[in-house]
Amino acid sequence: MSRRVVRQSKFRHVFGQAAKADQAYEDIRVSKVTWDSSFCAVNPKFLAIIVEAGGGGAFIVLPLAKTGRVDKNYPLVTGHTAPVLDIDWCPHNDNVIASASDDTTIMVWQIPDYTPMRNITEPIITLEGHSKRVGILSWHPTARNVLLSAGGDNVIIIWNVGTGEVLLSLDDMHPDIIHSVCWNSNGSLLATTCKDKTLRIVDPRKGQVVAERFAAHEGMRPMRAIFTRQGHIFTTGFTRMSQRELGLWDPNNFVEPVALQEMDTSNGVLLPFYDADSSIVYLCGKGDSSIRYFEITDEPPFVHYLNTFSSKEPQRGMGFMPKRGLDVSKCEIARFYKLHERKCEPIIMTVPRKSDLFQDDLYPDTPGPEPALEADEWLSGQDAEPVLISLRDGYVPPKHRELRVTKRNILDARPPSGPRRSQSASDAPLSQNTLETLLEQIKALREQVQAQEQRITALENMLCELVDGTD
Repeated sequence: MSRRVVRQSKFRHVFGQAAKADQAYEDIRVSKVTWDSSFCAVNPKFLAIIVEAGGGGAFIVLPLAKTGRVDKNYPLVTGHTAPVLDIDWCPHNDNVIASASDDTTIMVWQIPDYTPMRNITEPIITLEGHSKRVGILSWHPTARNVLLSAGGDNVIIIWNVGTGEVLLSLDDMHPDIIHSVCWNSNGSLLATTCKDKTLRIVDPRKGQVVAERFAAHEGMRPMRAIFTRQGHIFTTGFTRMSQRELGLWDPNNFVEPVALQEMDTSNGVLLPFYDADSSIVYLCGKGDSSIRYFEITDEPPFVHYLNTFSSKEPQRGMGFMPKRGLDVSKCEIARFYKLHERKCEPIIMTVPRKSDLFQDDLYPDTPGPEPALEADEWLSGQDAEPVLISLRDGYVPPKHRELRVTKRNILDARPPSGPRRSQSASDAPLSQNTLETLLEQIKALREQVQAQEQRITALENMLCELVDGTD
């Protein structure tokens, strides 16, 4: 009698756990807009959440460490004249975030490291080019300041944020509303899904569809598609009987799926979050109270079910932390930020290990914040894989320079050509140490001011209580 051999995988026991109550972010009025985006974006510094806002659109940006109850007067990022539909952090600058709105514009914002005293209302740049709502944003994975947007006008625009120019406009490819857009690992191709039920692989620089598959999922409800590390396409969609379904496809042979699995019956669109380092895909359905995760391998059945993390509350949206923001000392391989109606709760995925040493097999070198290309290099046809960093000592973020916009791309790191005038002592640049000292002094003063304001508030409250008592 043959014995069943258990599949070897270091991710067979991935353990999901919600963070303790004091690690959640409470009293956040999460947006009620009916749009199938994740409503949440996170990076190693900040958590951004689209919130309810009267008379326009807004999102809140919180430092990761600012857990607990959020003050109802906490400053928001406001500037859009209609609801915000999608937000995305720049992968090459942790202080830069883009927002897309129902008002047809995209705005790019610089978020300061200190807590602002009032709402942030001035974006670095406003990108105008769509004629209808903009519902999808995605930064290029390897080229500096390249941002993709897709709108209700069925057009995909690729921007150079450093100059505010349109690099490419793909306006004749999609006859209906675009449901999802995803870059491959080096940003040379796009996978798009559309209301016409067609999955397309697009070469944006050539402006052509290089492969397509009609009815990858036969249902009419929205489909999602992402690239895997092996170059395959992972999709989520619905069968004709409205059952949720996942698929794996080889773009070189779109006739038959590599794998196709029915899941369950539910209306919520499955948002896939993919970790290329571990080749695990996490499926979070809007309105579900669970996260299912699968490992994608080269062996049949190719998409292997691992486990399900379940909780009581349904999720309104979900944020996914980049690998460099995880705690490697706790063998954390993924972290989600689950949106409830009034709060955001971290959910931590770990692979339990007994050793305290760095686990090389769990943490291969991962994409870091340094871009591999400039925007004009990418546009001219160059491709480059992401610049990788090691997580062995934990990730220490570099000091980012600010994003400034000019007609030429001043974010270019190369020095200008031509002779340089000699600098006098008065206009010589400040040293890094001097700048850091000044920033520390400013931070200390801000903390003193906040402490004084708290004392004043406490004294005012005491005074009110005394007055009420004498009455």
